[in-house]
Amino acid sequence: MRIIAVLICVFGSYCMATQVIDFSVYKARRATLIELLKKERAGDSVVMLSANIEGHDLFVQDSSFYYFTGLQEPGLVCLLYSDGKQLLCVPNCMTERLKWSKCAIGLDQKNASTLGFDTIMPLGKELSSYQLFPFSTKEAYEAVVHAIEKSLADKACTFFSTLPSAPYGYMHQRLLLMRLQEWIPGLKERVVDCSSVIARMRQTKTADEIDAVFRAIQITRDAQHAAANAIVQGAYESEVQAALEYVMTAHGAKKAFPSIVASGPNSTVLHYTDNNRAMQQGDLVVVDIGASYKQYAADITRTYPVGGVFSPRQKEVYEIVLATQEYIASIAAPGYYLKNAQYPEKSLHHLAKKYLDERGYGDYMPHGIGHYLGLDVHDVGDYTIPLKQGDLFTVEPGIYIAQEQLGIRIEDDYWMTDKGAICLSEDIPKTIKEVEQAAQQQFK
Repeated sequence: MRIIAVLICVFGSYCMATQVIDFSVYKARRATLIELLKKERAGDSVVMLSANIEGHDLFVQDSSFYYFTGLQEPGLVCLLYSDGKQLLCVPNCMTERLKWSKCAIGLDQKNASTLGFDTIMPLGKELSSYQLFPFSTKEAYEAVVHAIEKSLADKACTFFSTLPSAPYGYMHQRLLLMRLQEWIPGLKERVVDCSSVIARMRQTKTADEIDAVFRAIQITRDAQHAAANAIVQGAYESEVQAALEYVMTAHGAKKAFPSIVASGPNSTVLHYTDNNRAMQQGDLVVVDIGASYKQYAADITRTYPVGGVFSPRQKEVYEIVLATQEYIASIAAPGYYLKNAQYPEKSLHHLAKKYLDERGYGDYMPHGIGHYLGLDVHDVGDYTIPLKQGDLFTVEPGIYIAQEQLGIRIEDDYWMTDKGAICLSEDIPKTIKEVEQAAQQQFK
């Protein structure tokens, strides 16, 4: 019996019925964060977590804010205190907002205990619209400004926020922090970044989180099946995209990232998303896709031949890519790194490059062997520490030969256990025979 069957028994069956959210999980995570930060800095402290703001695109919640609250509503601000007090501030427009948008649960004081907060209060003065905007005035944040000022009156109080040195991540939180620094004298000098502590918490997944990722993988499996059936000579890449994204939507999921359907010369472009070329007989088509379920992402890549049969040269390269993945998956275990140049003999990336070098293809894989997976498709995680039990990650070797218009990538999602890595997506066709059979379904 395949491990997938076991996982289904362990993690339960899946249906689209509405589930009751247990917000105590998120309250416990917030309490754990406070305790971890107390070890970082002794004394009183306050932690600010903020939700994303709505824009013109489909709203996606800040991953860390969702991790600690389970809330999908935009514009929220959460303040956590070292003495255990937890405060949730809500944009002061909910009466008007409910005419335009549905909220899963009332964000008011009567639901505070259910959501795991001591106090739920307006963020600031009443807004004239039904939403908070990125450059709303200080008055819109009046309550948060007052609460932070009160805490920082204690000169020994530490103000924690997500402010990583990297030029990416936590965009809305950092935008709000910039404005708070303008409004609150001395705040800038008091901010201590806690993103690394949050990343360590998020890196190791609970059973419920693995459950959500596994469901996203199952949906992605069905989407890959739809893609394989839509790949025919003369069809456009966009038709394949439409077929696979229909499956995601029908399963109550969203796409975790822009779908890649790259045929012929486009197969050698790593993040090609134009998806506007007509596929030709003999092309290879790289389909790199992932569903997002309960905001948890899958990331699966398969490479299909247009016409249903690989050429001898395509088979040759495909077998090397597949063998590379199988080798890396077989040695992946706690104590290995995804990518760490200081320990190349324990770095899965460096071992994959060495494996390909020995076969003459090391220069044809310009990307890493994999990445962490979770609430973000490229999830937070420290690449300088070894993989450990509970980590989720991808293994995705590829070979891209532009002069031959030949690009092949195979990517699967793995769960690290104490005995090694388990492939959560192993039931998606992957061998040459399986992929050819999948690509030939439309001819039956």
